Amino acid sequence: MPSVCDIFSYFYDSINSIDVNGINSVYRLMLSMLLGCVVGYERKRKGQTAGVRTFSLIAMGATLAMLLSIYVPQEYLGLKNGDPGRIAAQVITGVGFLGAGAIIQMKGSVRGLTTAAGIWMVATIGMAVGVGMYWVSVAATALILFILVQLERFEHRISLGSESRVIRITASTIIRDISPYSDVMKRRHMHLSNFYVEYDFESSETRLNLIVLVRESTDYLSLFAELEKLYPTKSIALTNQLAI
Repeated sequence: MPSVCDIFSYFYDSINSIDVNGINSVYRLMLSMLLGCVVGYERKRKGQTAGVRTFSLIAMGATLAMLLSIYVPQEYLGLKNGDPGRIAAQVITGVGFLGAGAIIQMKGSVRGLTTAAGIWMVATIGMAVGVGMYWVSVAATALILFILVQLERFEHRISLGSESRVIRITASTIIRDISPYSDVMKRRHMHLSNFYVEYDFESSETRLNLIVLVRESTDYLSLFAELEKLYPTKSIALTNQLAI
């Protein structure tokens, strides 16, 4: 009758074996699923389409691909380590299509780059789990969470980086001088890079599209309140797309 220590030793040896077997295959799939879920949870929490299920499936798929890459030569060609590089190269290529699907491109704006990079990284983690690099995979997952959570907070804290936005203003008068708008932008450390104007003389209306470079921490509510006082204003809107 085998003891508990013998059973534990058997499972430990099976999990860490360089040969692909049933025990380490299931263990690696479960570990990759867990690591993918962790990253997917963080992305879903930020409102991204790709979430827990997507990331866990990507990680498990990459792990299974690596297991197959090792198992086929091991069983049918008599090679202990196989050639993991063959299927691994195809996995990286295939994941690129998933990453492209996570990127939403709009006029003047691209969203989803971080999620696409996360998909690529999770697939690589899945391959690492597939070849038995357990602690490296766990460490990589921890680093991903550090980048997605802590570095994002750091960026917001120091207001790192700027983004292009379009402020649409509809005024119930003909505006011939936009310098008051420009002065407001300067006081708020915003850069007015360009503007487009449309006059409707019949109804005495002006439609402005102000293309500005702003910080992510910009207080748009107080900005709009200040812009509203400059001219008789019917509406103000913030968007990524230029309306001409």
